[in-house]
Amino acid sequence: MFVKINGADLRVEVLGEAGRPVLIAHHGGGGIGSLEEPKAAFGPLSDLFQVVVFDARGCGQSEGIPPYSHAQWAADVDGVREWIGAEQVVIAGGSYGGFIAMEYAVAYPDRVRGMILRDTSPDRGNLEVAFENARNQDRVEINWDNFNRYWSGNIRDDDDLKACWAEMIPLYDFEYDPARSAEHVEQGFYRHEAHNWCFQHNWPIYDVKAELGKLPFPTLVTVGRRDWVTPVSSSETIAALIPKSKLVVFERSGHSPQIEESNLFQEVMRDFLDETVPAGAASP
Repeated sequence: MFVKINGADLRVEVLGEAGRPVLIAHHGGGGIGSLEEPKAAFGPLSDLFQVVVFDARGCGQSEGIPPYSHAQWAADVDGVREWIGAEQVVIAGGSYGGFIAMEYAVAYPDRVRGMILRDTSPDRGNLEVAFENARNQDRVEINWDNFNRYWSGNIRDDDDLKACWAEMIPLYDFEYDPARSAEHVEQGFYRHEAHNWCFQHNWPIYDVKAELGKLPFPTLVTVGRRDWVTPVSSSETIAALIPKSKLVVFERSGHSPQIEESNLFQEVMRDFLDETVPAGAASP
């Protein structure tokens, strides 16, 4: 369905019965993301939660109305919360979606019961490590012009974004499967305007470290041991700053433990949520 949130038509899906605690999961990827990713990762929790996923403005199939700033995307999360009728939610996000989950938690702390983060970073410093990891790997030959254009937000059009992403996707998995990576590329959505905004406008000023220590709710921080782009050190920083946090490292995963160690990932989430929002607890 499409729902008007803060002036933009956003594609939204709701899984699970009304009256249950609400979990809103934000997709990663900026302009290459869509609700399909958090739907697969968090949808299985719909036996206990009302799980809400959506395409951020300018992403997936949602309407492209700027700005695509972190503040606007966080405000849209709160608009979705208000639309679903929950006073408080569990907020979740992986990769770039983790940036937005933290931005939301910082801006709207009274609306959050708990938070789940996956393979993300509290500031832009992870890219320094990512560039070094890309230089030192031997899995794929890097086209450095395309690589630099991607991470600086200088993508020409949607096809260019898809092509640059296809060149980099081999870096993301613990064990590279060319067929699976190619399938993921073809299944994706590519919105270069939102992508460019992320790295031209959002990235230079992104840093929530000073605010994380103020967050009062339980937080699960997860990361793959071989994540090249948001490495374990980034998650360690987040966990060290948030008082009620738990860090779990998935030893046989790259950037996507929700896929590469899916059963364990679900188990870890359920254990955390059972303590944070016990089964049967109604949405406040």
